[in-house]
Amino acid sequence: MFYFRSQMTQVPQSPHAPVIRARATAQNDPSRFDPYRREVLDDGWLDTVEVEAGAPIRTSVRNERARRILTKNQSPDIPFDRSINPYRGCEHGCIYCFARPTHAYLDMSPGLDFETRLIARPNAAEQLARELSAPRYRPAPIAIGTNTDPYQPVERDRGIMRDILQVLNDFNHPVTITTKGALITRDIDILADMATRDLVHVGVSVTTLDPVLSRKMEPRAAAPNRRIEVIGRLADAGIPTRVMIAPVIPALTDHELEQILATAVQAGATGANWIMLRLPREVAPLFQDWLNTHYPDRAGRVLGHIRDMHGGALYESAWGRRMQGQGAYAKLIGARFKRAFTALGLDQRSRPLRVHDFCVPPRVGDQLSLF
Repeated sequence: MFYFRSQMTQVPQSPHAPVIRARATAQNDPSRFDPYRREVLDDGWLDTVEVEAGAPIRTSVRNERARRILTKNQSPDIPFDRSINPYRGCEHGCIYCFARPTHAYLDMSPGLDFETRLIARPNAAEQLARELSAPRYRPAPIAIGTNTDPYQPVERDRGIMRDILQVLNDFNHPVTITTKGALITRDIDILADMATRDLVHVGVSVTTLDPVLSRKMEPRAAAPNRRIEVIGRLADAGIPTRVMIAPVIPALTDHELEQILATAVQAGATGANWIMLRLPREVAPLFQDWLNTHYPDRAGRVLGHIRDMHGGALYESAWGRRMQGQGAYAKLIGARFKRAFTALGLDQRSRPLRVHDFCVPPRVGDQLSLF
């Protein structure tokens, strides 16, 4: 039985939920904050809504006027203290995405809603300029793409990320960008200009080089070969680019680690890092369901390795442990990465981003300085 809730097509909540074309999951359980659980019964009085198995579900986007755009954090696990998210939710729909649980705070499902019910922040660039112009603001690199991808498909029409980059360029403000979207090449003109002043680093996420596996777990992200091409185009434009093997999935993608690094370096990557698969909150059951649907023969091995790295649990949120895990398997992956990293010459330090050239640009009507 299928039904509508909040203008969103719902799918059966069962172990045998159908595979929806171009979506990573068919599950759409309510937010953990929703006090109600709903069941649909056909009493024969109303016509049911028919949705064919495998039929596409369209993405919907609504606007949100951001009152603040810079998000601060104090986590010791990550090398930045401020970030920007132009969008809430992500149409790339990566089944492993650790950001899925954030949709629950919007009273939407971390499952299918996360991929199909997006929120855009069209005033992001305007608000960013306002916050950077505050007298007490002190510059430090801003990270973009650490939660949801700024170059997901909806950006092609909205252009919010490009507007943000233009503001950062005007202010001489440093930025780091993480993406698995090929759309970033659209903004090479701005990024190359910023790179000449050491204002930008880009990380391109490559989880696998297998296009079949990628399409199943990252259904609307750029294909692996396109991401490698992106690394090459950014590098050719003089933009410092690293490959991010994130996440490493035990018994599914871990055997590709060295090949991904070598392929990315050949394309022009000058840095690299890796992060182990993380399954916080609702991500764990979603990922388990996906494994049982697409790779039932490997599900036990994958989940077994994950539990071994987290003391028997599927996730551990403690700082210093959540990103790479602990135990023999985590150490093995770390050792393999370090060996390949050094052999490929990636251990050379990249030029740091500059913060000292930050300057609020003059606006129309401003009084000119005498000095």
